[in-house]
Amino acid sequence: MDDKIPIRTVTRAVTVLRAINRHGSMNMMSIARASGLSYPTAYRLVQTLIYEGLIEREPSRKYYRPTALVQELSVGYRPHNQLVAIARPYLEKMTQSMGWPVSIASPVGMNMVLRDSTHAQTTLTFEHYPPGFTFPLVESASGHLCLALSSDEVFEEIVHWLQENEGSEDALAHLPSDAALARIRERGYAVKAWGRYNLTPGRTSAISVPIFRRGTFEAALTLIFFASAMSQDVAIERYLQELQDNATAISDAVSWPAA
Repeated sequence: MDDKIPIRTVTRAVTVLRAINRHGSMNMMSIARASGLSYPTAYRLVQTLIYEGLIEREPSRKYYRPTALVQELSVGYRPHNQLVAIARPYLEKMTQSMGWPVSIASPVGMNMVLRDSTHAQTTLTFEHYPPGFTFPLVESASGHLCLALSSDEVFEEIVHWLQENEGSEDALAHLPSDAALARIRERGYAVKAWGRYNLTPGRTSAISVPIFRRGTFEAALTLIFFASAMSQDVAIERYLQELQDNATAISDAVSWPAA
């Protein structure tokens, strides 16, 4: 048995729980749609999560929401406190200077996880994104940057998982080519136009640059802007250098002193 192939039922249950937790409250049809599952499958998983006490049905309507028990799942987690603490002043300074929100995200499994952002500090945003918000590696500027800077072993493991996991056909179709990843490494940044996997699909674009810890990729620093407000070329011309300068400063700060 290949120990890299996930247990599909567990993967689906986690997907359902994440969808409900992200939106706060959802009806069954929305849960099925958000998790990419059939209605009967989503229904069975919801009933299982209710049995385990992780979600509950609202008293007055057929909507489902997380319970306080989901907090127990994060008790053992220790977030990237040093990175966030160091980066926060830089994020605030960039948003004051550029107007647009910026964020830091790091890879976890098949996703990028938001560590911090300045969406709440500017009116130039459609939504406020909390720490812990996730988006796919293969469908984000920060994810493409991570893929480009990953080791061959990590990249091959990601491709293997996508090939073996049912429902990953769309993700495989959007996996960057070797040439695209080489261009990202050469340029030192990644871009994504009209991003699909956020709270307002198709309305924002992004530019991501790497943050390193002693030479190893640590996280992506990303500028998010209204896709209708300017093209990628204009955004790169206006903001890339400032983004890279701040990423370098953050990298230097998190890398010193050496462990």
